[in-house]
Amino acid sequence: MSATPISILLFDGFEPLDVFGPVEVLGDLDDCRLGYFSLNGGLVGCRQGFRVETQPFSEIASNGILLLPGGMGTRPLSADDAWLNHLHRLAENAQTVLSVCTGSALLAAASCLEKRRATTNKRSWAWATSFGREVFWQPRARWVADGKFWTASGVSAGTDMALAFVRENFGRTKAQAIAERMEYTANEDADNDPFAVQV
Repeated sequence: MSATPISILLFDGFEPLDVFGPVEVLGDLDDCRLGYFSLNGGLVGCRQGFRVETQPFSEIASNGILLLPGGMGTRPLSADDAWLNHLHRLAENAQTVLSVCTGSALLAAASCLEKRRATTNKRSWAWATSFGREVFWQPRARWVADGKFWTASGVSAGTDMALAFVRENFGRTKAQAIAERMEYTANEDADNDPFAVQV
């Protein structure tokens, strides 16, 4: 049986913990393989300055798992119709879509979250939730799962979401083993959101 591809979608100005918190979790799954992708491939830089070598979006396998981070780089992409069209197609063809922070704003801008529950970074709440005509934005949620879409709140919440995804799909024992290896105390309650906003 072939490994499930986990495709991490990167762009200039991505937030590294949005990526590498979940990657630390998902990289422990035996039947999955990680790959890093950007629109045209090549080196992509994060907000803190280091760069990651990526393959082009055209190399992403269908029916796998997508991981979409947030970060300041989401601002220009939210108005980039070509990039959003690629995202929409990739999300349609994916088995599961995981987003962290303002990555959900891009999903909403690409019309992927219509009539779905979702959350986003609470510090960017007003901006992120301005996208999507019929997204049911959740102001109190560490993460939200709705169908194949999983969205997490800001930055470190992606690690909690990834562990929740593992619990649901690979079992509690596996998730606990990963958290223990990481020496990480997971928040297992999606409604336990100390950064919730009032709307």
